[in-house]
Amino acid sequence: MISWENLDTNDAYKKLQALKGAVSLKKVLEGEKGAKRVKECCVPMGAGLNFNYAAKQVDEKILKLLAELASEAELIEKFEATYNGQIVNTGENRMVLHHLTRGQLGNDVIADNVNKRDFYKSEQKRIAEFAQKVHEGKITNAKGERFTTVVQIGIGGSDLGPRAMYLALENWAKANSCFKMQAKFISNVDPDDAQAVLRETDLEHSLFILVSKSGTTLETLTNESFVKKALADAGLNPKNHLIAVTSQTSPLANNPEYLTSFYMDDFIGGRYSSTSGVGGAVLSLAFGPKVFDDFLQGAAEEDKLAKNKDILKNPSLLDALIGIYERNIQGYPATAILPYSQALSRFPAHLQQLDMESNGKSVNRFGEPIDYQTGPAIFGEPGTNGQHSFYQLLHQGTDTIPLQFIAFKKNQCKADITIEGSTSQSKLNANVVAQIAAFALGKDDNDKNKNFAGEKPSSLIYGEELNPKTLGALLSHYENKVMFQGFLWNINSFDQEGVQLGKTLAKKVLSGQSKDALKAYAELMNL
Repeated sequence: MISWENLDTNDAYKKLQALKGAVSLKKVLEGEKGAKRVKECCVPMGAGLNFNYAAKQVDEKILKLLAELASEAELIEKFEATYNGQIVNTGENRMVLHHLTRGQLGNDVIADNVNKRDFYKSEQKRIAEFAQKVHEGKITNAKGERFTTVVQIGIGGSDLGPRAMYLALENWAKANSCFKMQAKFISNVDPDDAQAVLRETDLEHSLFILVSKSGTTLETLTNESFVKKALADAGLNPKNHLIAVTSQTSPLANNPEYLTSFYMDDFIGGRYSSTSGVGGAVLSLAFGPKVFDDFLQGAAEEDKLAKNKDILKNPSLLDALIGIYERNIQGYPATAILPYSQALSRFPAHLQQLDMESNGKSVNRFGEPIDYQTGPAIFGEPGTNGQHSFYQLLHQGTDTIPLQFIAFKKNQCKADITIEGSTSQSKLNANVVAQIAAFALGKDDNDKNKNFAGEKPSSLIYGEELNPKTLGALLSHYENKVMFQGFLWNINSFDQEGVQLGKTLAKKVLSGQSKDALKAYAELMNL
């Protein structure tokens, strides 16, 4: 029987708290022993990626205690319970089944008299068949002309993940002759968002995907109406241009106002839905079903590694444990995600939602207040752009903020130029190496304005290139990292009540039911 206990009840956690002094990065990365550490502190990930933790402030003693903590907190057993269909989303009394969308972990899960593994595979097959017909010109617009653009309408998990995944693979697909349709995204209820997209879109040759599990999301339905009006104003019948990704119980299901509907269920949370139909429809239309299938395979490879009880062979678990050490023992407030790949320009934004919506909690799974820190603030930008933005604070600010670098040996576009003896890609990767060293080792200078304290911990995820499989593995790594940390903090990482309050109050404001300060603010905005 699994025991769900608060982090501070674990003996291993108390031992970690009792440790004196921090591991000095300047010492452990010094000279030949530093070179040896860089080579040894490397854990293979799925799809040929690697997780390197040499520049993290951990040693064998700390790693041993982190392994004890993982065992004591039964993290692998909790993961097994999750993918085998135990109810771990206690806030909504639901199972958490996003792992079943991309792999063969565990047992078949039956819910509502349906085999959920078969259900997700069936929906993936339906999406693949639909996308293939669109690409072959068997599904066309009213004139019999092929669709060339797909526009996803959604918000939160219906936008951030799929948008980040599309942008991550767009250049790769073009370079590898897999690019089928351009994808665009409408998310913000601000009419300027929808109008900006529609103004630059060939409506007659566009498919629109409405993504809403409930079929009642205010922002999404508002933008749907915006799109329908634009189609009608252009003399087009909206139902010939719209498909839906929704639940089978929503008003969008089997709705004659759409070409077709693809289905998800309440066991797939929005921020965990990129490997479901939420990401599958737009990615399969944009790049073809095989690319989406490869993406799922990469995620499945990483999921299998997450089952390993040896933390040095389980990269997402190791990353999670080091993150707990940094947050709860060292007291670091945030984590910066720094992808040295322009293709991952929106990946930090997706991880903001994944991590902060999942683990931004102050009560445990049973609704009881906890008195230790939970999820860190997440932010980031692609390198080298971030170096010319917020790295100043990272290097010389008053807070220590752990860093997670992501880099690839090759670019996606298969084009480069040599300037001053090195290629653009070499310059990019030289900056990764330089930043890791600069953050860890610092620089002494008599001019204190030019002094760098160093001792800023970082990890590095690296591989040959960013492609569908490596992207899937990268996504799964972070999903599982967030899950393991939620288990350790004994919080529910799978609901998001913090999102709901604002929605409720917004409806009050729009209906004229607001009072006092809320009403006063509404008046300031002419509501």
